[in-house]
Amino acid sequence: MKTLKIAVQKSGRLNEESLRLLKDAGISIDNGKDQLKAKARNFPLEVFFLRNSDIPQYLRDGVVDLAIVGENLLEENGEGIVRLVKLGFSKCRVSLAVPKSFDYTSIADLQGKRIATSYPVTVSNFLEEKGVQAELHTINGSVEIAPNIGLADAICDIVSSGSTLFKNNLKEVDVILKSEAVIACASNGSSHNSSTQDQFLFRINAVLQARQFKYVLMNVPNEKLDAITKLLPGMRSPTVLPLAEQGWSSVHTVIKKESFWEVIDELRTAGAEGILVCPIEKMVL
Repeated sequence: MKTLKIAVQKSGRLNEESLRLLKDAGISIDNGKDQLKAKARNFPLEVFFLRNSDIPQYLRDGVVDLAIVGENLLEENGEGIVRLVKLGFSKCRVSLAVPKSFDYTSIADLQGKRIATSYPVTVSNFLEEKGVQAELHTINGSVEIAPNIGLADAICDIVSSGSTLFKNNLKEVDVILKSEAVIACASNGSSHNSSTQDQFLFRINAVLQARQFKYVLMNVPNEKLDAITKLLPGMRSPTVLPLAEQGWSSVHTVIKKESFWEVIDELRTAGAEGILVCPIEKMVL
């Protein structure tokens, strides 16, 4: 079976979650400190630990088959790269921000202004779409300081919580792009139809599906079974098993995390008792 090569961020916000995803998919990686390449013990996979900015070129050159990267990186430097799977972590946004004293009403207020950014392609495309011309200053790191030292009137950078902007007396005014981690490959990659890649993506999707649900068990009086099962948004229908105590049943189902508490409240009101909630490791559909 062909060995699949995947790139992950050497360090930073994506590294930890990427390795956790591989672990949850049953893939054990033997990697030591400062190691740039590591093999999996129990799956035909080799992991390359790379600088974030180098990953797109490694994909295009065919050095690696897949990569776990942020959509923001691909928006900036993703020519010839295809997004395969959204992973749901490392969510952020690429946003424009200005000093709090800037009376900002619309993107037109940046006409002729200076914008500091680590994402010149993304910003340039956005401004062109809006019909605004501005002077871009490309900075790698510490973009937030640019307005304070007189280098720029505005900035464009990654925003997660917004705390860094607040500390630098800036305010977020326009979101250019919403981003999260994805699995990506080169559009001309040789691994597209490989059985190893198919198996790998199957495992990843099973983990991602499981992360969206909770497994729920509850005790229900038989006279309330119909009312309660109608409330359950299970994959098909809930499992109902008789309890040793006459007149009661155990109901098993899965509930989406996004609606979990609303459904639980309805179940309790309808008469469900002894509700037990369990995490799901994998979900194969």
